[in-house]
Amino acid sequence: MGVLACDARIHRVELTGSRARGTATALSDWDFIVTAADFGAVRDALPSLTAPLRPVVAQWDRLSRNWCYMMILAGPVKVDLIFDRPHPMALPWVVSAATLAAVDDHFWDWALWLASKQLSGRDDVVSAELGKLHAHLLAPLGVAAAPRSLGQAVAGYQAARDNWETVLRRRVSRAAETTVLPSLLQVTMGGRA
Repeated sequence: MGVLACDARIHRVELTGSRARGTATALSDWDFIVTAADFGAVRDALPSLTAPLRPVVAQWDRLSRNWCYMMILAGPVKVDLIFDRPHPMALPWVVSAATLAAVDDHFWDWALWLASKQLSGRDDVVSAELGKLHAHLLAPLGVAAAPRSLGQAVAGYQAARDNWETVLRRRVSRAAETTVLPSLLQVTMGGRA
């Protein structure tokens, strides 16, 4: 990944996952293992290092076992920068005016990842992750039941987010939604929802 190659603290960036194996779908993420001499410094510098990519979403994965910087680029293209450093799993979201935008980014990143798994026929993964999505993100928003499909997850999320925007008097950007939603609709309308 060219934007990282110019930083002397980064020793290696290696493609991994389905893109490296040649088994990717159109929505599969681009996973890169990043080896850094000074992880703390690189972690702090990643937002500025990746700024030339103009990410629509850029955030650290709250639920990964390893530190993972997740981005959604226009397209949509999902990119994960994975570091060989253990990461503690976060608790479910607490919704507030301060967290609503981050919750929104997390939802659309997760939904895009789920769509890639659905396209590759990984229905077992999709089913398990919908439960996890409910526990960590949808339930804190007030969605009562775990969704049975990606389409239900999107509809439930949008309704709950819109309600919280009214309650908190805060509107989040629709940039992530407008970037990701057309691809999700293609997947769900393709009969695999």
